[in-house]
Amino acid sequence: QVQLVESGGGLVQAGGSLRLSCAASGSILSINTMAWYRQGLGKQRELVAAITSGGSTNYADSVKGRFTISRDDAKKTAYLQMDSLKPEDTAVYYCNADWILFRDQDMGTKKAVDYWGQGTQVTVSS
Repeated sequence: QVQLVESGGGLVQAGGSLRLSCAASGSILSINTMAWYRQGLGKQRELVAAITSGGSTNYADSVKGRFTISRDDAKKTAYLQMDSLKPEDTAVYYCNADWILFRDQDMGTKKAVDYWGQGTQVTVSS
């Protein structure tokens, strides 16, 4: 009933840029904080950036000044603009919403908590 779908990943050279998108679909009423996480090979998943429903943002120290998170609530989409990419940014990037209010098939209001997308691969070559 609710989906988060990431797109925009790919292969880029060091110093290049990519823009990731996370589009939410379904009968969505509201989305609270949206965030991007990443998981490199053999590493734990880590928070990259988050943006609240009010627009407040926070970033991992490793991406500050290089990445920018934003959201368009009318499009139910979050973005991650990644500039000055480094090989160490290589990872699968996942979109997360801490909660989503939506209408189910019976037109009742439901809350999906800690919702994840399927991930998109970002590879930065040196």
